[in-house]
Amino acid sequence: MPSAEIITIGTELLLGEIVDTNAPFLARCLRDAGIDLYRKTTVGDNIKRIAQVIQQAMERCDIVITTGGLGPTVDDPTRQAVALAVGVPNEYHPELWDQIEVRFHRFGRKPTENNRRQACIPQGAKAIENPVGTAPIFILEYLTHVIISLPGVPREMEYLMVHEITPFLRQRYNLHGLIKIRLLHTVGMGESQIDDLIGDLEVLSNPTVGLAAHSGQVDVRITAKSDSASASDALISPIEIILRNRLGEYIYGADQESLEAVALQSIAKKHWSIAIVEAGMGGILIRWLADNQGLFRSGQVLKVPPLADELMILTDSYRQYHQAEVGLGVAIHPGSYNQQVLIALITPLEKRGIELSYAGTPDYAPLWALNQSLDIIRRIQHDN
Repeated sequence: MPSAEIITIGTELLLGEIVDTNAPFLARCLRDAGIDLYRKTTVGDNIKRIAQVIQQAMERCDIVITTGGLGPTVDDPTRQAVALAVGVPNEYHPELWDQIEVRFHRFGRKPTENNRRQACIPQGAKAIENPVGTAPIFILEYLTHVIISLPGVPREMEYLMVHEITPFLRQRYNLHGLIKIRLLHTVGMGESQIDDLIGDLEVLSNPTVGLAAHSGQVDVRITAKSDSASASDALISPIEIILRNRLGEYIYGADQESLEAVALQSIAKKHWSIAIVEAGMGGILIRWLADNQGLFRSGQVLKVPPLADELMILTDSYRQYHQAEVGLGVAIHPGSYNQQVLIALITPLEKRGIELSYAGTPDYAPLWALNQSLDIIRRIQHDN
């Protein structure tokens, strides 16, 4: 199975002026084609540094994909950098200039002289027309390596990757396999606790098992490589069964399932509705649930976080006023090192007060409290 690295080019990426969406898209395309991705690198608009990064990537992998730096301006250096990396000159291709002129005419414009730079590609490279933009792309096969340079404009890059590059890579490397991922979402258990329970599975080679921690949630990722989707499923299924047995009710869903959707399902199954009272969370809980008009009755943001008994009384009164079966109150009390999180839950079956402590970054306390609250709602269906 071939290996690849992605190089995103642009000083604006390094300075944080724009967010890189190209690398995640390319990573998914490579994964779906069954190509191992070894590394993703971002480098500024400097010819020598780009060339060095390309050379280093070729020492580690078979395929190098660059995005960005194919425009007509002086600070679009990818063509020169690729040529420098492999020790060849750039060559002017009149047919590429013809393609550029045609593209501009379709836009009702005339190319300027600096657009001629886009008609130059490294010697020996194969040019590929860009039907959705002005910059031609190219593929350069160098020794045992393949260097592919794509534009940085996301819609252009995505179109060319899907319609030109992926078919080329499948044919070039005789790819018939794929990489399939199954995500199991957990809440209520920390990353270290999960690792302690499933550490023996994390050393498997195919499928592999890995963890990704979020604020109040942890994803368990199962990745399988095979020749078909059914073969990947056969590898993933027994590992998923083991994980579900070990992690039990801490798993709330898989793949695209969200915690808020699963939590609301537990209310919907009982034909209940919910009213929310929150303090110190910036309205985040209300915003997440407000779109579910059939279940969500109303929400109130308190200016001052109440104490536990007060929160319970306020939540119950608010619930009754809005004729909701479920009342949920959440209040964060800030502290120097720990944030105290108070939760009040009222249903036709119970009244419950919960006190939790969050010792992470204060800015993430609302999201952590949100996930803990949704988990409590989710578990209503298990408590009766």
